[in-house]
Amino acid sequence: MALYVQKFGGSSVADAECMQRVAQRVYDTQQAGHRVVVVLSAMGKTTDNLINLSKQVNPQPDEREMDMLLATGEQVSVAILAMALHAMGAEAVSMTGPQAGIATDSAHTKAKIMGINPERVIENLDKGRIVIVCGFQGLAPSMDVATLGRGGSDTTAVALAAALKADRCQIFTDVDGVYTADPRTVSEARKLPVIAYDEMLELASLGAKVLQSRSVEFAKKYGVELEVLTSFDRIPGTIVKEEVDDMEQIVVRGVAADKNQAKVTIQRVPDQPGVAARLFQELAAANVNVDMIVQNVSEHGITDISFTVPRDEVNRTRSTVDKLLESLGAAGATYDVDIAKISIVGVGMRSHSGVAYRMFEALSNNKINVEMISTSEIKISVVIRSAYADQAVQVLHKAFELDQANA
Repeated sequence: MALYVQKFGGSSVADAECMQRVAQRVYDTQQAGHRVVVVLSAMGKTTDNLINLSKQVNPQPDEREMDMLLATGEQVSVAILAMALHAMGAEAVSMTGPQAGIATDSAHTKAKIMGINPERVIENLDKGRIVIVCGFQGLAPSMDVATLGRGGSDTTAVALAAALKADRCQIFTDVDGVYTADPRTVSEARKLPVIAYDEMLELASLGAKVLQSRSVEFAKKYGVELEVLTSFDRIPGTIVKEEVDDMEQIVVRGVAADKNQAKVTIQRVPDQPGVAARLFQELAAANVNVDMIVQNVSEHGITDISFTVPRDEVNRTRSTVDKLLESLGAAGATYDVDIAKISIVGVGMRSHSGVAYRMFEALSNNKINVEMISTSEIKISVVIRSAYADQAVQVLHKAFELDQANA
């Protein structure tokens, strides 16, 4: 008897018909002799609707109250699914994140899971019940509900799988696996049967929306085998697991575009020790997620510092940076939201040369200008104008022949 944690996202539980389809799939898994824990997101566009509702009464709502509001979306989902399973004759019980023993830190709207006490979940599994848990939420030290940010239900599912020592964590989405690129952008994109944790982690953090990056970090840290598959068809998905030797034979596994990016440039900063530390210390204190950083060559003791942040954190970044300009001795700052980050990822980059050359040549041949560059062992990212994002993905997908099964 295996233990499965199954997570279903918003489009998979969009309405009553979808809920009944999910209930049948969950019930069939239990009837096959397995124990099942289900993690659900809010139904359809519920979270977006709640955010819009909050801003109608307060353009800048308190983050604690936002968590109280947003947590209700998942509670509706779990109760409805439990009811659907009851109608099929199954024993099922729904739980909020706190009821399931999920503890978080105090960072409202973007909390991190600090630990899970799955005792109540195990108790109900031992009674033969299907346990349905709210994704995206947990209990902060203040005893307030805290949410995990966008995509947090993936993290909930993987963390529960780790705590329960589940045999597999299945992430059901509206796509049938992980592709070499977004199929909506590249018609020749190919579904991958398997991908390494590190590759999936890079793709998730670089704009691929199949999995949330924190969930992949959890999976890698605790050795949770993931499967990404669709809730609409019963076909194999993509397995995300530990890297094996033959994975390095493939140089580039996928291409990703992140259009939710902004570039901030601090102009004419004194080139002296402590300036960058002070800047990024204050941004960290404001919970701003800084990604790529470039400092220009110093001229006459003055330099520019550029970095990227998520586009939806530009206002928070601006309020932090503008207060620092005078004390940093900077001339000013610019905020550019018309950019995109394009990345190629593959563990094979470690053992193959010429990857950067092929990438930059392909972009150059198509007159796509590169503004910033960032690299790691298994990825190369560039910042370009957002208008060229889709074209860049298509160009790179073709350049590395990712439509070929042996690519």
